[in-house]
Amino acid sequence: MSKKALLLLADGAEEMEAVITIDVLRRAGIGVTVAGIKGPDAITCSRDVKIVPDVSLADAVANEPYDAVILPGGLNGAKALAQNEQVGELLRKQENAGRMIAAICAAPIVLKTHGIGVGKCVTSFPSTKETITEGGQYQYKEDRVVRDGQLTTSRGPGTAFEFALSIVEQLSGKEKADSLVKAMLVKV
Repeated sequence: MSKKALLLLADGAEEMEAVITIDVLRRAGIGVTVAGIKGPDAITCSRDVKIVPDVSLADAVANEPYDAVILPGGLNGAKALAQNEQVGELLRKQENAGRMIAAICAAPIVLKTHGIGVGKCVTSFPSTKETITEGGQYQYKEDRVVRDGQLTTSRGPGTAFEFALSIVEQLSGKEKADSLVKAMLVKV
């Protein structure tokens, strides 16, 4: 049975982080569902690129479980995800079930807001480091991708391929991830 991933989108999401992750996972044969937190209408990303989600968050939740729940960054998108209690409930269920959660760029603020991955090693976009480290709930690293158990975090648009390939490796194996590196001519 193929693996399933859910990528959550809100207005202000970072389009590169979303699209690169969706594309790389789909190339790996992972079924990716893109859910809009305000419904199935087009999301306006941080650089005014519009992305039409596959489903609403409510419809996506009805199709749980997912092997991975993925949060792209973009400060305004991350803030919207952090303010959404349905997102928090989904993440808590995912964490409690021992399934993967992945967040890139500003999205680790969503983890902090909803109390996900407390005590784990994380990274984020540099400007959000202070917010994430305040209170001492996380061990902060400045690596491009940080994996700690079922939690994967990454730094920003320039690390999106590495982030997505890390998710592929965890869900489908190193051989699959390596085959994508070669096929996409990615330098990692």
